[in-house]
Amino acid sequence: MRLGGRLEGAISVLADIDARKRPVADALKDWGLAHRFAGSGDRAAIGNIVYDALRMRLSHAYLMDDDSAVAIAHAVMFRQWGFTPETLAAELADDKFAPTPLSAAALATFASRSLSDAAPHVQGDIPEWVQSSFEQAFGGEWLSEAQALAGRPTLDLRANILKATREKAVKALERAGANEAKIARYGIRIAAGEGASRLPNVTAELSFQKGWFEVQDEGSQIVADLVLPGDGEQVLDYCAGGGGKTLAMAAAMHNKGQVHAYDADRKRLAPIIERLKRAGTRNVQVHDDVRGLSSLRGRCDKVLVDAPCTGTGTWRRRPDTKWRLTAKNLDERTAQQQDALTQASSFVRPGGELIYVTCSVLPQENEEQVRRFATENGDFEIVSALPTWDSLYGKSGTRPRSSDGKTITLTPASTDTDGFFFCRLKRKA
Repeated sequence: MRLGGRLEGAISVLADIDARKRPVADALKDWGLAHRFAGSGDRAAIGNIVYDALRMRLSHAYLMDDDSAVAIAHAVMFRQWGFTPETLAAELADDKFAPTPLSAAALATFASRSLSDAAPHVQGDIPEWVQSSFEQAFGGEWLSEAQALAGRPTLDLRANILKATREKAVKALERAGANEAKIARYGIRIAAGEGASRLPNVTAELSFQKGWFEVQDEGSQIVADLVLPGDGEQVLDYCAGGGGKTLAMAAAMHNKGQVHAYDADRKRLAPIIERLKRAGTRNVQVHDDVRGLSSLRGRCDKVLVDAPCTGTGTWRRRPDTKWRLTAKNLDERTAQQQDALTQASSFVRPGGELIYVTCSVLPQENEEQVRRFATENGDFEIVSALPTWDSLYGKSGTRPRSSDGKTITLTPASTDTDGFFFCRLKRKA
């Protein structure tokens, strides 16, 4: 397929998402099944257009004065893929599968509008109701933080030190353009690319099948590292999900001690079994029933609560969720977080630590949650995580955000990672 067919395909997917209010991954999958002639490069390019459009949907629609699928897909070409209206017209001129060209009036509108005249939330490509939370979280830098969440994400991997050094894993992925990550000690990064370029399918590599690395955002690696799980400790990953942080902590413990992986959602937990086998991890016990944790109450050195959240920190990877988020969703998540913290805290031994993590940047899910918990539970106190950061990553390099000098917030703008919040709460001995 040429660019015209790919652009038309992306417009169809965007229209389907709007009409049926469905996740972008489902819409792209269905389009591919209905157009089996499209090659993997075509599907990747269409996906890139769709995701780029959704990341910057508000600002695209403002500049085009039109929020239709046709308008925002063309805005991607002009603003993100390096085309001018003239060069795009020339590219599509003899392509019978290309969409109908934009009218002269539409092009004139695009040429006449300036994003600086738009409302701040439009410039930041975030829902208007979320702006006050961003202002609370980031102060005068909220707009740049929001805009960074609208960029393309890199492909991040974690070298599995149980089977390979980071240097060995990077060398094995040399053809994929892999380099060592800047912060995470075992992180590997592959650049996002531009335009139609697609990321490599690293899970097809022999080195992946051998367990040399796992796919994991660098921010996720960092917060798992900050837990500081020690050899021989008893660690509970209370909301383990697919097990990314469980795997990282188990490797950091050199297969010594015990990591207990639990999640109330059995479907989310299911992938962990195969991942543990591939990684060569021997110090993990998987639990899908909370009753199986009864013997751990009051005995764990560290309990990690990777709480259910709005996922605002992952908007680069899941931009469609940005436009589906509601205040009701936020209220539901904060209630779930409070429950998770309360339930998980019972497993912390005296002198042990309760670690609270989200992949959100909203203060309602982060600082406000841990302050509320510490106030209501006098045997827990917030202790600074910054000394741990300094010991792991040094004082002179990239620094995370911290609103209170104790908790840590990672963001695309500050640390070039997904957005994560980290807090360490110590139980009094």
